Amino acid sequence: MLRPVVVGLDGSRESLAAADWAVQEALRRGLPLRLVHAWEGGMSPDESELPELEAPRYWARRILRGAMDRLNERCPQVYLSAEQISRPAADALVAAGDEAELLVLGSRAFSGFGGFMAGSVALATVARTVRPVVLVRADQTPEGEHEPDGDGKPSARSPYRPVVVGVDPAQSCEELLAFAFESAALRTAPLRVVHTWQVPYVPHALEAKARRDVRTGAERVLDSVLGPWLEKYPTVEVTKLVEEGRPAQRLLHAAQDAGLLAVGRRIRPARIGTHTGPVAHAVMHHVRCPVAIVPHE
Repeated sequence: MLRPVVVGLDGSRESLAAADWAVQEALRRGLPLRLVHAWEGGMSPDESELPELEAPRYWARRILRGAMDRLNERCPQVYLSAEQISRPAADALVAAGDEAELLVLGSRAFSGFGGFMAGSVALATVARTVRPVVLVRADQTPEGEHEPDGDGKPSARSPYRPVVVGVDPAQSCEELLAFAFESAALRTAPLRVVHTWQVPYVPHALEAKARRDVRTGAERVLDSVLGPWLEKYPTVEVTKLVEEGRPAQRLLHAAQDAGLLAVGRRIRPARIGTHTGPVAHAVMHHVRCPVAIVPHE
């Protein structure tokens, strides 16, 4: 059975941009798209006739109907389904995401107010979901994934911008690289692989040699990790960036012109609070292109 692409909707500009991105991704992958709206009334919308629940029911249905009409018009080839889930937003999104090929959410960089995609709910969802989650900004458009045309404007007729992936060979990379290579292949886009290194403290006289040795070792390790994937995806154009510095800073720089950035997140035992890791946390806040957070053991 095919896993769908799932998008969380709350009626905000961010969630509509996420839906537009998600339907294009479903089309690229040949998958159905499932639209989810969390119903936080504590019961199914049909189980109560209380007047105070009528307005939330109406708006929830309107959000889903409006999105269905919008996406059917844009991508009639994609099979769509919609569902209201009677659970708190984060719980609903985590449950839906765990059954998905990937979960797509609107992103406000987790600042400001309004919309269940912002702030703690989005962070809690990303931190708990065991499938990839893609975060999309309100100003993201399908054309924005493409290079500028002759007039300097993004155009769906232009090639895709690069897919960027941050790799730490000390962690499990299989799920992350599978996602990154497949995403690049589906778009016929170049893949930019970023791996950072830092020189441990050594006496100043030995620093230059230590820097050369660490860099050479980092390049060798990355070549070893990428080898099987280069064989599996021979048509993907890969650029390796093995750079000195902090991972978050180097990724922010590498993703400035990207169409998609993918980073990993180690799955941690359940505990109080949200735990996404410092690199994922930084790119979720500061990168403007869609960001994919890919969990791994």
